[in-house]
Amino acid sequence: MGIADGGGGVSASREHLVFAYYVTGHGFGHATRVVEVVWHLIAAGHDVHVVTGAPDSVFTSNIQSPNLYLRKVLLDCGAVQADALTVDRLASLEKYHQTAVVPRASILAAEVEWLKSIKADLVVSDVVPVACRAAVDAGIRSVCVTNFSWDFIYAEYVMAAGHHHRSIVWQIAEDYSHCEFLLRLPGYCPMPAFRDVIDVPLVVRSLRRSRSEVRKELGIGDDVKVVIYNFGGQPAGWKLKQEWLPAGWLCLVCGASDKQELPPNYVKLAKDAYTPDYIAASDCMLGKIGYGTVSESLAYNLPFIFVRRDYFNEEPFLRNMLEYYQGGVEMIRRDLLTGSWTPYLERALTLKPCYEADINGGEVVARILQDTANGKHYVSNKLSGARRLRDAIVLGYQLQRAPGRDIGVPDWYSLAENEIGLRAASPMTETNDENFLVESCFEDFDILHGELHGLPDTMAFLKSLSGLDSITDSKNPEKRQMRERNAAAALFDWEEDIYVARAPGRLDVMGGIADYSGSLVLQMPIREACHVAVQKNHPSKQKLWKHAQARQQAKAHGAIPVLQIVSFGSELSNRAPTFDMDLTDLMDGERPMSYENACKFFSQDPSQKWAAYVAGTVLVLMTELGVRFGQSISILVSSAVPEGKGVSSSASIEVATMSAVAAAHGLKIDPRDLALLCQKVENHIVGAPCGVMDQMTSACGEANKLLAMVCQPAEVKELVAIPTHIRFWGLDSGIRHSVGGTDYGSVRIGAFMGRRMIKSEATSLLSNSLANVNVSHNVDGMNSDDYEEHGIELLKAEASLDYLCNLSTHRYEALYAKRLPECINGETFLKKYDDHNDTVTVIDPNCTYGVKASTKHPIYENFRVEAFKSLLTAAKTDEQLSSLGELMYQCHYSYNECGLGSDGTDRLVNLVQEMQHRKSSHDGSTSLFGAKITGGGSGGSVCVIGRNCIQSSEEILEIQQRYKSATGYLPFIFEGSSMGAGKFGYLKIRRRPSSAVAPTNI
Repeated sequence: MGIADGGGGVSASREHLVFAYYVTGHGFGHATRVVEVVWHLIAAGHDVHVVTGAPDSVFTSNIQSPNLYLRKVLLDCGAVQADALTVDRLASLEKYHQTAVVPRASILAAEVEWLKSIKADLVVSDVVPVACRAAVDAGIRSVCVTNFSWDFIYAEYVMAAGHHHRSIVWQIAEDYSHCEFLLRLPGYCPMPAFRDVIDVPLVVRSLRRSRSEVRKELGIGDDVKVVIYNFGGQPAGWKLKQEWLPAGWLCLVCGASDKQELPPNYVKLAKDAYTPDYIAASDCMLGKIGYGTVSESLAYNLPFIFVRRDYFNEEPFLRNMLEYYQGGVEMIRRDLLTGSWTPYLERALTLKPCYEADINGGEVVARILQDTANGKHYVSNKLSGARRLRDAIVLGYQLQRAPGRDIGVPDWYSLAENEIGLRAASPMTETNDENFLVESCFEDFDILHGELHGLPDTMAFLKSLSGLDSITDSKNPEKRQMRERNAAAALFDWEEDIYVARAPGRLDVMGGIADYSGSLVLQMPIREACHVAVQKNHPSKQKLWKHAQARQQAKAHGAIPVLQIVSFGSELSNRAPTFDMDLTDLMDGERPMSYENACKFFSQDPSQKWAAYVAGTVLVLMTELGVRFGQSISILVSSAVPEGKGVSSSASIEVATMSAVAAAHGLKIDPRDLALLCQKVENHIVGAPCGVMDQMTSACGEANKLLAMVCQPAEVKELVAIPTHIRFWGLDSGIRHSVGGTDYGSVRIGAFMGRRMIKSEATSLLSNSLANVNVSHNVDGMNSDDYEEHGIELLKAEASLDYLCNLSTHRYEALYAKRLPECINGETFLKKYDDHNDTVTVIDPNCTYGVKASTKHPIYENFRVEAFKSLLTAAKTDEQLSSLGELMYQCHYSYNECGLGSDGTDRLVNLVQEMQHRKSSHDGSTSLFGAKITGGGSGGSVCVIGRNCIQSSEEILEIQQRYKSATGYLPFIFEGSSMGAGKFGYLKIRRRPSSAVAPTNI
């Protein structure tokens, strides 16, 4: 339900009321908005007790009243920040644990006693979890006022911390559930814990002085351009330089330390300066996104130049609101720190923010709080249950989010629910008229090399290229796409050749995580694929984005080759849509930058870490093949392979990008070699410890065939045709998967630890055998010399074991299974074995790793895959299908034993089993036979095997609907197959002159 402006302020209540207002310990933004609400409550004649860790001056400088009581108690800690842009996730959880979890019992007892002592009529929280529980224990109603909740913020952090901190999220959510209702501020996140919701206007601090009064105090006229530098209660501490500002500009610096010295064109604002007045008197603001900065910039129509923060999940929702109302310009973190401000400041002056909604949230909130304290009960929202279920699924996404990757909000979570507009549609033109697409492609482009292969998605991609000049500046539901499409329109010289490559994702039928242990794997390239367009240009002819122009002008070295990348669809997640760098920055003197330094470089700004998958291909070609790029490179990435669903979205990007770059530069690389090069991108530059099967399938796969590959390191045995009576599907669980997540890396480390232990044990057994080699005896009539020689050779092979999958299951059980520990501490392992001999993972001495399950899985999985492959060519019987399905079930439960399962994937597998057994017991006509989790596990998709018939498709759709009924999430169905990048080759295209796109400035 929504509350509109009632006007007239908060009427004085007949009752003198007492409010206990709890303020979170995260920064000053919460405290400043609380000030506005508290002011209205006190003006209505009530007492307000504020429980806060913020300085008294935040409240006393704004409110001078005997009815204001301040109680300095810190009951939570928010997000611990290493600096103004970096959140320390582990430290945040640890500090919350020490602040709110360890002393929880004493906190609750103290708060209940205190609430009763002041005779509070209502508890208000912004947004301290334990306050809601204390209120119910004290028998007092409670209300929360916020745009986010800490269960949502912390949900992503647990991926870095491990499962032992997950209980924090559920405890916070349980505390919030005791709150009677939520007063939800604009730009809100999903908040599933709250029973009922009332939407209220922006809460912003009112202005005290006019623009002219503030400028008169500063001694400047209207002709001076002013930017206010505002990074909240966390002073950035960066050294600001005079030349960073254009001539005639002045910068007002908030939060500067007393010792910080500033150049003459910067003005240090006093600690107690009333910031809203200075914001309204400025021409633009430069800072980080938070509720305070966004709300006040919108309220006072001030363009906001923002720099993204990593790991703060509130940000994407506020950013979308800011950009929807045409108030935001994104600055790359690198440009902030190096002073390349001018192009962003100039861009900000062209914006015309258009927020027209109410900004009297302080008054509205105070009125509702007063009514509630007086006994009024607001009607429950009849859609509340559905909303909470939907939000809870989003929270499930967050609990599986990969560090440094996108925000993890699923596509179906509609942002149209509030005022920030509708979710953007796919950037690719969609149509069912294949003939129309073909005609459009040949009408807009000359295809100089390659063929379309009848692929509708390739035709659609070419059509999307031709439509890049159809962008308008009007406010519409696709506003968030415009930046990336404008950037793409300015990317290419349409009179020059463009090279296009395509690489599909993959469905892991069998093998999965056993690839890094040398297993046989069976992989199917899926229908969904990534397209990449590449163009090379002489640096003097390359069209540059404005900040790139400014960077090159500052270097004064003339035209330098640059790398410019645009990623379609990035605005649906928390990452920047563009990336650029000088190609010379990939060099360290005469040599390419090391992979280690490259990983650090791309990790500096998490919102642009995605660029490592694309730019990393250029560095690998430089390092491994000695290629030097003297021309600028423009790259457009458009992927239909969904992220986080376990179908190798990253591999498809890497393979398509490297294929297109290679084609543009005349490099002939065998698909297998290209896949191995792309694996280096992911392992060493992205820093994800994946095996090679993803890249191999994307590069070497063929439609309707399973790629049978032995990962030692990447030997394709054959392409196994999928029998016509068998079909595979992928079903997405809605829980994010990532090989960069903690669980996958831990299991990989555990497997390599197990291999190291087996080799050590085999060496010990070998020594004992050699010592006894001269002992003569017969064994079941076998010549003892032959027996000993055979056993010694086996032990020698096992003592130098390169891959776990080269160890047979019976040898593992006979000699090694009982000798492996269930788990081992990292420090203990390193002391005894020195290293685990894996070049892409690092053992944390403080972590405990599962060893036995992680070691057993690949050994048995290799056997299962061999059996699966053999069965595919067996007679077409129900027994064949049942046996194939049973092998998949065994694989699934083995994943779970390793700790790589998830509730969502288990539910899907159980639904397949239920469908299979129900049909079998009813009339014996089952058409689904098995299912398993895929890829790196911990969420993602499951692979299902069944008959290739109408009944099986109907059963898959039924499972999809049953999963939605149980969880609120409708799984994406992967069906169909397509060719790999090697078979596709590449397209060389040129825009026809009559269809040329006008240049676009951004």
